[in-house]
Amino acid sequence: MLGLGEDEARQLFDWLRDCSFIEAGPHGLYPHDLVREVLAADLRWRNPGRYAALLDRARSFYAARLKQLKGPALDRILLDYMFLHRNNPAVRPFYAVGESYDFLADVFRPGDRAELVDVLGRHEGPESARILAHWLDRQPRGVVVFRDGRHRVAGFVVFIALHEASAEDLAADPGALAAWNYLQAVGPLRPGEAATMVRFWLERGRYQGISPVQSLVGVQLVRHIMTTPGLAFSFLVFSDPDFWAILALYADFERLPQADFEVGGRRYGVYGHDWRVRPLSAWLNLLAEREAAFVPAAEPPPVERPVVLAEADFTRAVREAFKDFHIRDRLKTNPLVRSRLALARVSDPAHLPGRVEALRKLLLEAAESLKESPRELKLYKVLYHTYLQPAGSQERAAELLDLPLSTLRYQLNRAVERAAGFLWARELEGG
Repeated sequence: MLGLGEDEARQLFDWLRDCSFIEAGPHGLYPHDLVREVLAADLRWRNPGRYAALLDRARSFYAARLKQLKGPALDRILLDYMFLHRNNPAVRPFYAVGESYDFLADVFRPGDRAELVDVLGRHEGPESARILAHWLDRQPRGVVVFRDGRHRVAGFVVFIALHEASAEDLAADPGALAAWNYLQAVGPLRPGEAATMVRFWLERGRYQGISPVQSLVGVQLVRHIMTTPGLAFSFLVFSDPDFWAILALYADFERLPQADFEVGGRRYGVYGHDWRVRPLSAWLNLLAEREAAFVPAAEPPPVERPVVLAEADFTRAVREAFKDFHIRDRLKTNPLVRSRLALARVSDPAHLPGRVEALRKLLLEAAESLKESPRELKLYKVLYHTYLQPAGSQERAAELLDLPLSTLRYQLNRAVERAAGFLWARELEGG
């Protein structure tokens, strides 16, 4: 279908605005809930291909806007983006249909402290309230307060940065401590990586029940995921983890009973997502596929769990990979084929030859990066004639480059370190 011109779009907009089943708001025109659902169901039945094409166009539009917007505009786009998933069987039971979502996501203000502590205390007890007060004092920037039209507190969500927490912080909160211990067991953070936890969240009256605020907590979670630099792991805490199992599975958050904890005699369940295993782009693609296919909650596709290397081990692995550049059987055993850097480059993580080839391309890119600086061009030449297109021996390479052997070895060591630094930065970024 051809796009509408400006005049045609204006005429259609004016016609819609005058229809009795259309409501106008600050963000545009909205059909009545019943009318919208009837139209969507009818199109899905009569022309499923057209319905899928419209959804795909909407997803593409929102995906592009998500990369451009900040602040409240980003929250609005995220809410619309999540709305696309509302008819999925795994999502619909958790969507508050027919209720107003006109709440303001606001920063935490000192005057909110007593009220937030009191509201949580009524739902979870005094021990949880004490822990919340601790985090409000230590990490107030991680708090989002939802306010109604009269600016009253309607609910809140608290994100804590585990990577910024002190030993004192962890000792004060069994939930944070359990998450941190889990992380140390499965894959400790590396320099520049972050791990965060949705430690508290609720709607004032319905606590962690189905409500517009609960959906807005989801919006803030996605926003947090998209905007937190170096995010490697996310934890979510639920008072009733079994109730949320289907939605968490749909969103690719794994149940982590090892991270469960108890406060005030009450057990809390934890879900998590390792962004080193399935990065943000792959996660968004997975959700789009599930929404488009109306896939019910099921086990997510298996993914190869990446090896988490310290920087020194990573550099050693790069050095060995350059030495084995032309020996694929040896590259198969190099830890880098299980790094998230390599896994992010392949469509089928289970295909080992594909990961080996991805590693070889990454080594070439790292070497090529040395050519961008005239001062490091000599390092590229040493790397090229020693490993990429070997002259046969280091002695032969030194002769070819007219260098003393000791100088060649010194420059080769620098070249590998520079290339390893190039790859390490991308490993921390998620590939």
